[in-house]
Amino acid sequence: MTIRPWMTATAVSLFGLFTIGYLTATAYLVIRDDLIGASMARQARMQHEYEDRIAALRAQLDRITSRQLLDQQVVEEKVDKLMEQQLALTNRQGKLGSVLERAENSGLDVDPAAAEQPLDIEDNDDHAALDSFDILLGKSRRDGTQPKTRALAFAPVEDGTATSSVADRADKLFSTMTLSLKGIEQEQLDHIRSLTENAEDRARNIHAILANTGVRLPAKLAEASTENDEDAIGGPYLEPESATEFETSISDLDGALDRLERVKSLALELPFANPAPNRKITSSFGNRMDPFFGRLAMHAGIDFRQKTGSDVKATGAGVVIHAGTSGGYGIMVEIDHGNGITTRYGHLSKLLVKEGDTVQAGDIIALSGSTGRSTGPHLHYEVRRNGNAVDPMRFLNAGLKLTSYL
Repeated sequence: MTIRPWMTATAVSLFGLFTIGYLTATAYLVIRDDLIGASMARQARMQHEYEDRIAALRAQLDRITSRQLLDQQVVEEKVDKLMEQQLALTNRQGKLGSVLERAENSGLDVDPAAAEQPLDIEDNDDHAALDSFDILLGKSRRDGTQPKTRALAFAPVEDGTATSSVADRADKLFSTMTLSLKGIEQEQLDHIRSLTENAEDRARNIHAILANTGVRLPAKLAEASTENDEDAIGGPYLEPESATEFETSISDLDGALDRLERVKSLALELPFANPAPNRKITSSFGNRMDPFFGRLAMHAGIDFRQKTGSDVKATGAGVVIHAGTSGGYGIMVEIDHGNGITTRYGHLSKLLVKEGDTVQAGDIIALSGSTGRSTGPHLHYEVRRNGNAVDPMRFLNAGLKLTSYL
């Protein structure tokens, strides 16, 4: 057999390939364990990294959840405080009702200086704050849509705005509502103080007018109760309660109204009205020439020009203690108004009341005439204090001043 060169080359090539394959397989078997170990180590590192990342994300999720729970708790506490304030205002309004009704009946202006105004929450910031309340409480927004959330964290966001910004807007609206409620509370207190001052001023003014008439009044009529048994008190001992500013103001107003009602009640009993409205006075109180004897004499009252049969009205509330003829008075009515004050109506033509009747100011008690010691139809009117005649004009002038108060 002839060995050709190409045969030799082929044989050498095959031997070389076999040698290389053998050496490669041997090397692989030698370093295979190292490759496997490196691959396993790389996989372990990747697993640890993923576990660390998951732990970090869980921690972030826990922090966000805790912050949301805390924010929700804070919001709920603030809402509770606002509800308490609103409930307190409602209770105050209930307490004010009866006192304001008394004040109105006493002639005071009970219209508040400023009515309770609703909160203006129509701007975008306040709408966002209201939405933030719902978000923090886990509710839908006001328009019914759900807030967007970040991946792996359910903390809501509003168009890229952080949760802290939402909480800031919520705090802003809470502050606005709280200040508004406090403003309403202060307006209530100011109005109560204004009514108290007005009632006290009216009581003092009426008391001063009554005192100027010469009527003997209780020393502290405009300041305290005049009951004789004011010291008759008692009851079991209980620890005192701390009164709030509102309760103190209500108590002050109640006391001022009591004083005003007492002085008004006394003023309404005293003869401050006109017995013959729109009638001309023909003779005043004091010394004058007597029409019968033509010499100086004391005139104990004032005379009103009236036609026979004209109405004669009681000038104050009281009890009729005389209704009949009485010497120079002719037919006469005398009314006891209390506090030592009486009034007399003389020269009457007809009686419309009898002894023991109770009359009110303005009641028609008789018809005028010219009975008794009289030169013509007229009404003779007297005011007496403890039996002594006093000038009726002092009471008529006081009545004009009291018109605005009564």
